Formats: sequence, structure tokens, C-alpha cells
Amino acid sequence: MSEETNREVQKTNAGTGAAREPESRPSRRGLFSSIGAGAVAAAIVNPGKIFADTAPPIPTIRIAKDITDSLAESTRLGSFEAKGGMTGAEVFAKSCKDEDLAALFCCPGNYQIINAISAAGIPAFGGRSEGSMTSAADGFSRCTGEVTACSGTEGPGFTNMIMNIAVAHRARTPLLVLASNVTIATDDREYFIQTGYQQPTTEGLKKYGKRLIAPDRIHEYTAYAFRNLKTGVPGPVHLDFPGEIYNHRFTAESEVKEYYSKEKYRTESRPHPAPKDLALAVDMINRAERPVIVAGHGVFFRKAWEPLMAAAEKNDIAVVTSGPMRGHFPDEHRLSASLSPDAFMSADLVVFVGQYSMPSKTERWRFNADAKAIRVNPTGEDLGRNWPLDLGIVADEGAFLEGLASDLPRKKRDAWVGELAAARQKYEKGLLDEYEQGVKHSQATNTLHHAVVCKEVHDFLYKGSIDPKQTVTGWGGWTIGNCGARWLRAYRPGQEVNCPYQYSAVGPDLAMMIGAGAAVQLGVGPQAAYKGAPVLVVTSDAGIAYSMFELDTAAKYKIPVICIVYNNNAWGMWPSAVGTPRSMHMYLFQENLRYDKMAEGLGARGEYVRTQDEFRRALKTSYEVAAKDRVSTLINVQALKDFTSGKDYPPGNIINPEPGVGALAH
Repeated sequence: MSEETNREVQKTNAGTGAAREPESRPSRRGLFSSIGAGAVAAAIVNPGKIFADTAPPIPTIRIAKDITDSLAESTRLGSFEAKGGMTGAEVFAKSCKDEDLAALFCCPGNYQIINAISAAGIPAFGGRSEGSMTSAADGFSRCTGEVTACSGTEGPGFTNMIMNIAVAHRARTPLLVLASNVTIATDDREYFIQTGYQQPTTEGLKKYGKRLIAPDRIHEYTAYAFRNLKTGVPGPVHLDFPGEIYNHRFTAESEVKEYYSKEKYRTESRPHPAPKDLALAVDMINRAERPVIVAGHGVFFRKAWEPLMAAAEKNDIAVVTSGPMRGHFPDEHRLSASLSPDAFMSADLVVFVGQYSMPSKTERWRFNADAKAIRVNPTGEDLGRNWPLDLGIVADEGAFLEGLASDLPRKKRDAWVGELAAARQKYEKGLLDEYEQGVKHSQATNTLHHAVVCKEVHDFLYKGSIDPKQTVTGWGGWTIGNCGARWLRAYRPGQEVNCPYQYSAVGPDLAMMIGAGAAVQLGVGPQAAYKGAPVLVVTSDAGIAYSMFELDTAAKYKIPVICIVYNNNAWGMWPSAVGTPRSMHMYLFQENLRYDKMAEGLGARGEYVRTQDEFRRALKTSYEVAAKDRVSTLINVQALKDFTSGKDYPPGNIINPEPGVGALAH
């Protein structure tokens, strides 16, 4: 509240002179009628204006000493030789440690398992919602390629994770889903609370799952889990632990069946392309005039960005990235086709490498139906699905790209490179035209159009004093998400996270980027060179409702996130989904809600902006505070629902072509 507004409110209060009703407590009607509408509005934001004479001082938000003390505690792996031996939970935690589990995200519940994992020294984060923490684990993995875990308690906690497990499943995230599950002894009795059969619930949402029922097989099933997480096409693995498993005590290694190291229960060996297949692929690429590689998330998970670059540059092959993360081929590269959608129709050969979620030719992909197609996948059962192939190759993505880089002849394709550049220039001009329209709409309404917001973010991150490769970004939402995806860039592996990829769930965006922020703070994998940098997420007012409370988690662990909330007072589908005038109310929120104030109540900073200059200043300040003090900020951008409508405010919401920048589904 401004100083001037505050003085006006005080004047209003002082001038009423109204007496209270003769009850011991003022009635709602009496209170509101006596102080005036302006003061009521101010009181909702700051109740102390009414009861300042009686209310005790409000303590400052702070991080509890117990949190910092707890994080400083030394690690402790269980030991069979220790007094009482090892519990099943400790055996499991030790196996996770040996497998280099990157992090655990959880809410209290499944206590013995999460306590043992944390004690073992695996980075562990406790948050406010099991679903959001599942998305945080997903986000951590999307920007590192590492296996992460999430955990929840028996029934309610576990079922709260379901949407977020489904999101990870669609993204092929190597996510270890853990949950407790009462006891085997009480099966079928509806004993006390929270009991539930978990494995059927995740059917269709996982790569592998198991309810553990034999304590001495806990290490064996840990091996099953990590074998599935770290080989082939990744995906969620779900283990649930009844009490008899995590509480069982072992006093000797011999009491645990098949207790041997990871080198003996899984292999790092990867399938290499058959020589004749590689030779045929090299020949097809070399004979093509305009070849393009679609580099999917398999390229990222296999950390194959260097052989991808080598192969592309050696033979002048265009590259477009796809999947739930971007950056394994840099957007600024002369061979990048990610910003050149109009050139796709010219491609005469498409090479899919690690494209785990295959589109069909009837979707929004812009390739010519007559283009030849090669697909490389680590398993054979998916080859030929949705897209007819001229050559299918079962091979590890890295091994295939290394073979290409070695065997392709050097070749220049000046006409193809020139066409990519012209298409990119056209695409970027279209973005600027959209921005100019947005500026006019913003100035006419005293609110901010999504194109203005997204261009300002682009210029700040990539055209100013910050290293363009530094900041990991993510996006979600409908109107703002589609627009933000067009303007965000990825210049290195794991720099951009596509939060709604494939499943388009509402709400995981902020939580997912808090997980990505944890990875950056720890400097894991491709984030090592930018350890400690802030992360940024663009999301919607609909989406922020689902994970805003994780700003408390970000504050607790000092994970600096700049969260931009596009506040247009409505669900994004209102222009097309409203069937009758009477149904409109179901798509609308109260106008001008103060998400920034809510953020302040959770220990973050809040900024409320309506103009381009205000947003520019808020972005600069928020980033400086995040970088210096590791404090998060929510920037509440006031917009209009009508900006989504192309009829009222052209161009409205634009659904992006695929693949490339802005792709939502593949």
C-alpha cells in the first residue's frame, strides 16, 4: 500500500466517529457500516488497521534454527555391525546411496524410509504437498537427467501424488516413487486409517512397480527398481513399503537375499547400432538435400549433446530439439531449426533420435508427408509406432550419434542453412509484430499483455548483463505459457523445462522449478557451471493455486526462484469453452487478486505490476535479490482475460507449431 493511500485510509477511519454496537464483540454489519468501503478494502489487506489498539505485534517470518541445525547434522549410513543391526529402511537407503540417487522430495509420512535416506546424506527436501514435491523431483530430473525420488504417506499422501506421477510418466522421467503402506498383517481389514492398495492405482503411470512383502528381498527389489530407472527408456518406478519391511532388523549381510553391488545386478552396457544400419543411415543422410535431426529427451538423458553437435556440424544437418527439456542443441546455432518452423516442410529426411513420445502425422508437426524417416530408440518395440519408417535402429542415442560423427563425410549445405536462417528471421519478425500489438493493448488498458511480459523476460535474460546461458527457466499456463515458450531460449543442456509437456496438467510449474532450482543450487550435472544461480518460471493465476505454498519450501532451503504469475482473472480456456452466458461465471476468478501478498505471507517477496516499466524494474530487483540473498519473488502481473481472445485483442492465444520452440506435446 502506498504512503498516500495509507494516509487516506487513516483519514477515513478517523472521520467516521461511529460507536460500536452494545455487544461485547462488534457485529459484521455494524463493523462494515461504520468504517466505509475504502477502509474495509484496506483492512482485508491489513487487518491491523482496525484492531491496532488490541492486536499483539506480528512476529517476523524466519527460518527456524532447528532447520539450519538439522541440515548441518552429519550423515549416518546404517551398518550391520551397529547395535541392533540395520532396519529395512536403512538397507534401502544404503542401496539408494550406492546408486547415486540425486535427491529426495517429500512430505512427512513414510517416516522410516525418508529419515533413512536423509541420514544417508542424499539431499532431501521436505515440502508442503506430496503432489508438488513429486513435481519438484520431476523438475530436478528434467534439468539434470538424474534419477530422483519422491515420497508420500499411505493412502491420502500417495493419492495426492497421482496427477504429478502421471505428468512424470508422460515425460519419461526416471522418478522413484516411494510410499509407506500400513502393514501386511492388517490387509483386507480396513484397519484404522490411510490403508490402500497402491500398485493398481499407478497402473499405466509407471514403468515398473512392486509392493514389497518379504523383508529379506528388499535389496533385490531395489535392484529391480534401479535397473528399470537406469536402462532403456526411463519412466517412473513405484515401490510401496508395508511396516514389516521397513521395520525389519538385519544383524548380518547374509540375512539379506542377493545382497551384492550394482555392478552385478545391472549393466552400463548400451546397444550399439548394427554396422549395416549405421552405414545405411549415413548413406541416407549424405544423399538427402535437407536432412533434420529431431533430438528428443533421450539425447539429453544419455548426455549425448557433444556427439550430436559433432555430427550436425560435420554434415550440415539441421537440428530441432524436442521433449520436456531443451538446450541439448543451442538455439543460437546456425544449424538450429527450433525457431525455423516454416523450413520443416522442406526437409526430405527426418532422423528421430531419442524421441520417446512419438507424434502421429495428423498432429501439429510440420514435416512433409513424403519425407523419409529414420528413428533411433534404445528398445525395439516402439519403432514404427505412429510414424512409418524407412529405417528403424535399436541403439543407444549416444552410441548412434558417436557413430554418425565418426562415419559421416564432411559436407556443406549452404542452401539448407540459408533457408533455416530465412525461416528464423521470419519467425522472429512475427514475434516482434505480436509484441508491438501487445504494447498497444497494454497502453490502452493499463494492464500487461502476455507478449510484453515475455519479451521483457527474454531481453532481460539474454540481451542484458546476465550470461545468456546462466538462468534455467520453465513455463506453464495457457495464454502465458504458449507465449512464454516462444520467447524463452535454451543455449545449453537442461536450461529450459517444458512443465506441461504432453500431459498439460495445471499447477506443477512453480513446484517443478523449485526442484530445478534445487539442482542448480547443488550444481548437479549440466548445472555445475552455474551452481547457485536463480531460476525463473512463468505461470498462470490458475496454475499458481496448486503449488504456491511451496514458496515456503523455497524459502526454507534458500532456493531462489523468480515466479511470474500472469493474473488475467480467469481460466485460459474461457473464450472457446463458455457455452452460454450463464456459464461464464465458472471460468472467472475475483479480479485483481493479490498473489504477491500471499507470497509475502510465505516468506517470499511480492511485486504487483501493471505497466511495462513496473515489470522491468520488478524483474531487475527480483533477480538481484535472488542472486545476492537467495530470496524468491512472486511478480503478480495484472492482465485481462480478454487478451486471450483473438477476436477482442488480436492475435490472442497462439498454439505453437511443433517441434521446436514452444512445442507443448512433443
